[in-house]
Amino acid sequence: MSGNTFGVLYCVTSFGESHGPAYGGVVDGCPPGLELKNEDLQKELDRRKPGSSRHVTQRRESDAVEILSGVFEGRTTGAAIGFLVRNEDARSKDYSAIAEKFRPGHADYTYWQKYGVRDARGGGRASARETVVRVAAGAIAKKWLKERYGVVIRGCLAALGKNEIPFQSWGEVDRNPFFMANAALVKKMEAFMDELRESGDSCGARVNVVAEGVPVGWGEPVYGRLDADIAAAMMSINAVKGVEIGAGFAAIAQKGSEHGDEMTPQGFVSNNNGGVLGGISTGQAVTVSIALKPTSSIRLPRRTIDKSGRATTVETTGRHDPCVGIRATPIAEAMLACVLMDHALRHRAQCGDVTPPTRLSR
Repeated sequence: MSGNTFGVLYCVTSFGESHGPAYGGVVDGCPPGLELKNEDLQKELDRRKPGSSRHVTQRRESDAVEILSGVFEGRTTGAAIGFLVRNEDARSKDYSAIAEKFRPGHADYTYWQKYGVRDARGGGRASARETVVRVAAGAIAKKWLKERYGVVIRGCLAALGKNEIPFQSWGEVDRNPFFMANAALVKKMEAFMDELRESGDSCGARVNVVAEGVPVGWGEPVYGRLDADIAAAMMSINAVKGVEIGAGFAAIAQKGSEHGDEMTPQGFVSNNNGGVLGGISTGQAVTVSIALKPTSSIRLPRRTIDKSGRATTVETTGRHDPCVGIRATPIAEAMLACVLMDHALRHRAQCGDVTPPTRLSR
């Protein structure tokens, strides 16, 4: 199975399965000299780990990370950073009843058709638990970007099912189990999720991510566009079915006089392009929104086929997130951080000596 590595200069490779002994990652390309310890990764992993509230899967994992290489006396050496997160609470027996069936909306059928074999325990390699590696790698990128360039990356849940969540304050995001930037709606969302969970069904979600402090000039035109790489990274997250940069699909209804971000000596008047023009960062905030589909593993009976092609039904028991979008915020932040760090290094390698002749305030 190929396709386990992403990035050009900041490269991340992951390995492991949902019910295997562990997940692990290798980060290649992190510059030397960054102060780094297990705790730097752990604080981000704790944000996405399962069992954090009644609204997510009750699988109990500490997600304790151990850095194995690439760090000496508390600082990165420039060598590959290897780390490991062990699986502690897998229940493979929960999947015995569906080992011969394909769950609708899941990767079961496509994995079976492509490889001729599939790990039915929790989805194996297709499990969203693989994102533990991305979050750990993103923690390294977040720290380097903030220390080197002052870039701050934050995200929040913007919609839960049909419930829109207006933005109020970043300070609220880590104070509730939904990563919502709106304290007033927490009880309403809790009631919504309780009802959804009891029904045995699931729902989708929307997550917004913003990177502030991104310098002008990151990204390559044509085939190395910053926005294209961000979109690809976001689409690689389990259950993501849509990505918007800036105004996104709202640009359809805008006129050119509305959408084009006018400039003054004081800076841009708007940011409909999400901080990217021609595939290159403008110096404005990079804004991204992702749409996550409803969880495919649900208790309700669904029509499907078995490995022999016979018609049957499937009901998925075990522990699953009624909405995978609830824990997606730190994952989306991590992927944006990895892409931005990759492009920061690529820009430094080619254009590090260039002094921009014209500057706008942000």
